[in-house]
Amino acid sequence: KPIMEDFMKSLVTYRPRSGLSLMNDFDRVFDSFFADSPVRGIRKPAVDVREEKDSYFVEVELPGMSEKNIDVKVEENLLTISSVEDEKKDDEKNRYLIRERRASHFSRSFVLPKDVQQDKINARFKDGILTLEIPRVPKQEPKKIEVKKA
Repeated sequence: KPIMEDFMKSLVTYRPRSGLSLMNDFDRVFDSFFADSPVRGIRKPAVDVREEKDSYFVEVELPGMSEKNIDVKVEENLLTISSVEDEKKDDEKNRYLIRERRASHFSRSFVLPKDVQQDKINARFKDGILTLEIPRVPKQEPKKIEVKKA
């Protein structure tokens, strides 16, 4: 199908429900114009990073994903979280009227602080949330050196 034809059809069916939803309706029309674009499969998951006394925590929202599709790597001081999820091939019996759930992939990288123990990073995945615990190197308290009389 020509892309412009799809765009024109969506303009014909465009009926805003209220003044407040005007931008949402426009976004939907705009998204449908690029529905077959390869850019659509790329998403940027929401990430929270917090600091505690002994560790840093990175929490990544990955709804609908499995731990099998998630890849976490540390190279030098760069932490990279990525995934590729294969789109399921549908047989010709399934004829979607609307299809918003598609395969997606992402890659997010973070520069790690110098005070982390890279070899002790722990990753857990539960309820669509990837949690990375990144232990900090324990701070060394100043050591008092006794000065003796010679």
